[in-house]
Amino acid sequence: MATEVNTNSSCSAPLLQTPQIALWQVHPRDNVAVALHQLEAGFVLPADFTASPVALPAVLPAEVPAGHKLALTPLKAGDSVIKYGYAIGVLTQDVPAGGHIHSHNLKTGLDGELAYQYHGLSRDNGSYPSDLPTEFMGYPRANGEAGTRNELWILNTVGCVNQAASRIAKAAQLYVDNQQLANIDGVFAYTHPFGCSQLGDDLAHTRSVLAGLAQNPNAGAVLIIGLGCENNQLATLLMGLEHLDPARIRAFNAQQVTDEDEEGLKAAIELLQLMAGDQRQPCPISKLSFGMKCGGSDGFSGLTANPLVGQIADLAASAGAKVILTETPEMFGAEQVLMARARTAEVFSDIVSLVNEFKQYFIANNQPVYENPSPGNKAGGLTTLEEKSLGAIQKGGSAVVEQVIGYGERAKVPGLTLLQGPGNDAVSSTALTAAGATILLFTTGRGTPLGFPVPTVKISSNSALAVRKPTWIDFDAGAMLQDGVAVEAFAKDFFRYLVAVASGERTRNEIYLNKEIAIWKNGVTL
Repeated sequence: MATEVNTNSSCSAPLLQTPQIALWQVHPRDNVAVALHQLEAGFVLPADFTASPVALPAVLPAEVPAGHKLALTPLKAGDSVIKYGYAIGVLTQDVPAGGHIHSHNLKTGLDGELAYQYHGLSRDNGSYPSDLPTEFMGYPRANGEAGTRNELWILNTVGCVNQAASRIAKAAQLYVDNQQLANIDGVFAYTHPFGCSQLGDDLAHTRSVLAGLAQNPNAGAVLIIGLGCENNQLATLLMGLEHLDPARIRAFNAQQVTDEDEEGLKAAIELLQLMAGDQRQPCPISKLSFGMKCGGSDGFSGLTANPLVGQIADLAASAGAKVILTETPEMFGAEQVLMARARTAEVFSDIVSLVNEFKQYFIANNQPVYENPSPGNKAGGLTTLEEKSLGAIQKGGSAVVEQVIGYGERAKVPGLTLLQGPGNDAVSSTALTAAGATILLFTTGRGTPLGFPVPTVKISSNSALAVRKPTWIDFDAGAMLQDGVAVEAFAKDFFRYLVAVASGERTRNEIYLNKEIAIWKNGVTL
């Protein structure tokens, strides 16, 4: 029977593994551990699991599923349950040592808005390791940014021309194939149902997300198709494309041409011929922009995949690259951890506004602020929003928060940016792409085939998912739980893989053409 050390962080506690059982105590202050395998009722626990404050009985009183929590000491109703070193909720009944802790006996401790105070910042992002790549092979853009792909993106101002956009993309891709045009990674139409009968902020959101997508560095050129009579007027959208090379854009309204398919294909071919001259060139790692996302999380997400992505965030920030973290509701209950890392008092204030304004969004729509986690999350072992959030924000690592941006805005500075957005996988991943992310790191414990306009690296929190869904998963973070794995070296290997993806290695979402967008609809429709 061997005890090994979880090297996920300097304050991590022991991991005990035997052929029958594996328990992970994330932080020494925790009064719970996570079952890495299903533990049956009546199982005799080993006597040498000594991680403080363990006071386990010899026998489990009830089954504990994989990914779920068990008490490390007898706890009373009203006690706080501690995981990740922080409270994740309050017990509603007494729990014996070894007892299963989940939705039946644990409730959230969160309620409405909170008061926050800034205490200053006294650290930085550290130095970039000398044994990691300093460059990737990317596509330099006229505005100084660099893409990880060179694709023609076809966007539409309104859902009325969705089918025309799709037909043009298909014909343009056929042209690329027939002409054997080099250095073009694909032609894609990213359609949506909005743009008509929208008002105010709702219309502004649609317009800003489309503008952000058009200016993503992975789009070597953009064709935008309007109808002509929609609220989301093409001329207004074009005025917001200040970061896009004018030579790399074509646009028209379908109502103003005889044959929109013919007009669109002609414009697409012009752009493709320009793009054919683009070539991958060495670009500094600082030109990368990572979007961090989790979806279908389970009890292992906060132990493996999210901390792994957090290490990538730290490496990227130390190299001067951009790191973007969103899903505002999944910061609730963990927001003070992020606030403590604000670069300035102004950034701290922006984080407070980000969190409280999103809570008001729930309240204004007569919805409970802390309804999360989802049924799938709960089945995987997550009980309260505090628990889910403390695991989710690990995707941002320990990097300093440099700025906060609104939904549809672009990240402007190196380091960690917090982006306003909901937790919905498709909406938040699209927002990350519109914010300028050129590669997405998407962690998952339950699995999803979803993919987005930029390479979407799917990272499984457990090895069983990676084995079961090889057409979905690109990287198995569950391997971190194997004996003898050095987590720092594991993260560096993952970073090298990401550099290969940035340089052209295709992800599963690209191979299987799982590429789409979703826009946040949160207003009135006429």
